Amino acid sequence: MEFNEKLQELRKQKGLTQEELAEYLYISRTVISKWESGRGYPNIDSLKAIAKFFKVTIDELLSGDELLTIAEEDTKQKERMIRDLVSSLLDCGMALLLFLPFFGQKADGIIQEVSLLVLNSIQPYLKIAYIVFVGTMIVMGITTFALQNYRHRLWTQYKSILSLALSTVGVCLFVISQQPYAAVFVFAFLIIKTLMLIKRQ
Repeated sequence: MEFNEKLQELRKQKGLTQEELAEYLYISRTVISKWESGRGYPNIDSLKAIAKFFKVTIDELLSGDELLTIAEEDTKQKERMIRDLVSSLLDCGMALLLFLPFFGQKADGIIQEVSLLVLNSIQPYLKIAYIVFVGTMIVMGITTFALQNYRHRLWTQYKSILSLALSTVGVCLFVISQQPYAAVFVFAFLIIKTLMLIKRQ
């Protein structure tokens, strides 16, 4: 007997509706429906809660193959969460450009290294472009962190690509405007994100 059939049987033996079981397990009814129709499996924590609620062992709930599938999915989910966390930290790390001396500025014929907030020897439109880039990267980082558990197909598929594209724009912006230290800083983060994306494949 498969997991979905066992879960359905255990629920009916207790005389519970899907909604009542969902309340006991602190999840939505649609998740119970998904599990009972065989369209997915619970994660390890939910499995433990189900086993405890019905007073059975996890081995009684699952076959060996099903247990392997769940363990693999759980591992993938944890890897995704770690990648998302690292990616969001890297994107938020662009805020360092605001405070650390990555920008060259001429003062009395001497080039000084200053932070973006202090930089004032460039055209205003260029400073605005820098600030817009840094702000966009910070928003991207915060959004990635906030939506770690959001599983919409478009978001999961394109969030990494969007972050890479924004970083590439930043590198080009700093190279073209002759800010090599800022360009190298952003490029280093871009390399790390690219390596994470390659590893995911």
